Amino acid sequence: MSVGVWISLTLYFVLMLAIGFYAWRKSTASSEEYMLGGRQLPPAVAALSAGASDMSGWLLLGLPGALYASGLVEAWIGIGLFVGALANWIIVAPRLREQTQRYDNSLTIPEFLARRFPTKAIALRTISAVIIVVFFSVYTASGLVAGGKLFDSAFGDLVNLSAMSDYSVGIWLTLGIVLTYTVVGGFLAVSLTDFVQGCIMMVALVLMPIVVLFAGEGGGFDQAAETLGSVDPNFLSLTNGLTIVGFFSAVTWGLGYFGQPHIIVRFMAVRSVREVPRARNIGMTWMAISLIGAIGVGIFGRAYATRNGLTVEDPETIFIILADLLFHPLITGFLLAALLAAIMSTISSQLLVASSSLTEDFYRLFLRKEAGEREMVNVGRVCVVLVAIAAAIIAGDPDSKVLGLVANAWAGFGAAFGPLIILALTWDRMTGAGAVAGLVTGAVTVIVWIAIGWSDSFLGGPGVYEIIPGFLAAWLVIVAVSLSTESSGEFRPLPERDASPAE
Repeated sequence: MSVGVWISLTLYFVLMLAIGFYAWRKSTASSEEYMLGGRQLPPAVAALSAGASDMSGWLLLGLPGALYASGLVEAWIGIGLFVGALANWIIVAPRLREQTQRYDNSLTIPEFLARRFPTKAIALRTISAVIIVVFFSVYTASGLVAGGKLFDSAFGDLVNLSAMSDYSVGIWLTLGIVLTYTVVGGFLAVSLTDFVQGCIMMVALVLMPIVVLFAGEGGGFDQAAETLGSVDPNFLSLTNGLTIVGFFSAVTWGLGYFGQPHIIVRFMAVRSVREVPRARNIGMTWMAISLIGAIGVGIFGRAYATRNGLTVEDPETIFIILADLLFHPLITGFLLAALLAAIMSTISSQLLVASSSLTEDFYRLFLRKEAGEREMVNVGRVCVVLVAIAAAIIAGDPDSKVLGLVANAWAGFGAAFGPLIILALTWDRMTGAGAVAGLVTGAVTVIVWIAIGWSDSFLGGPGVYEIIPGFLAAWLVIVAVSLSTESSGEFRPLPERDASPAE
């Protein structure tokens, strides 16, 4: 790998660490600061932090790879995600920002649920924390595997610098940088680095498809369409081979947004409820540009590869291949930094949310109810490291089947927490018994659906994405159980609004 690439990557790593130490001096004096940045995130930071922690390497690897292999029909997943993210900003964001503060300044999702439904507080905090920690340990491992494979495929010369394999070097280097700024600077560091990483990702996804489209002889839209037509006359069709089941399985990815703790926690940290609409507009603009860019990388990358006789064994590596072929080493380094940014932004967010649950919903709840603020911050740092080590162990095998499980984690979180969060924020008649029943039903339905194999093939036809039955089942169970236990008073009315300027 050339010196120019290493210069760009080194500058990127230094910037991430500098942000971490800035956040350490700025916002780590209390649990609220360490876990939520003191609820003082500016709209732009909250918006891009939510987007960057959401998209991960999927935006630069998975989505372009799917479009490269199958054509424009794969864009329906991106469309579903965009609609789901918009609905999340409209329905959940303002209510969660306000209600988590009014319910005794709740710092985590499990803590908010416990204070909303005090008669089932222990059950809700315990079950929620277990789901969050287990799923995020596996989810984080997925990001580390992506980092390891990036180094293994793009930085082959590293093997000469270390007794470890390039894959292992990639895992530990990625984890080391993320751990440093996350442990030191907490939520503010994670959010500020997410903001920078989101900007890098968007610039890369604007630059890459434009250069690829016009690279070499025979570039341009017309030539790309003609080339793709020779591959498959329906390559640019949004409906080619699309069934009703396939359509709903794709667009219902958007349902997952309502239950992703590492995304919705950003809503809790926005500076004020009044600034949520501005954050929403910034976030959705960023997401639209980034998704269109990722689609362009896959589509135009296929045209470029076909036109130039380029063999791509793994479609998900098309971004890396094009970055290496078409750009000056300094720019290549920037583009690879964008891929690392996508991976690292999600890892850091997941580590911090899992750590927050261990700290607030286990340590303070069961071990040290009277723990002081400084102690809680230090315990939070230790928990970040513990979750990271667990994730690194899971990610140790590049062929681990954990990646298949992680593909279902989005559905697991969406079904378990999605209906629960929406109804807890919008329906006064929901009860604690309904909340517990819905949480368990959503998670179990997803697990059983996958185990039976109905996500791959349902009743002899195409598979049905497990979030659909999981989300519907959880919603119905919450409503049914809440109505049957309504008279028991298993919920706490929303406290009076605090007259603080943040509201």
